[in-house]
Amino acid sequence: MERSGAATLLDMGSTVLSLRIDGELLDRLRQHAAKRGMSVQDYVVRTLIRDDFDERFTAAVEDTEKFYGDSRRDVTPPVDARRGATPPIT
Repeated sequence: MERSGAATLLDMGSTVLSLRIDGELLDRLRQHAAKRGMSVQDYVVRTLIRDDFDERFTAAVEDTEKFYGDSRRDVTPPVDARRGATPPIT
C-alpha cells in the first residue's frame, strides 16, 4: 500500500507548531499548495523538509571538501559557447 509523506511524518511522531503569519503570505501559500493539489499544512511541511535536506546536503559536501580537498579546482571549466572562451573560475 502506498503511503503519503504526511502519513510517514505522523508515524515518526508529531508535535504541534502554531504560526502567526501575514494574510498575504497565507494566500500565496494557499495558491502554491493548490497548484500541487496539497493542503497548506502539507505544502509548508514539505518545503521545510526540502530546505532542511538542502542544508544537510550542503554541510555534507563542505565536510567532504574539508576532508578530501576541493575537487572542483582540478576540473577544467567548460568552454562558454556564446563567447568562445572559458569562463573564469570563481
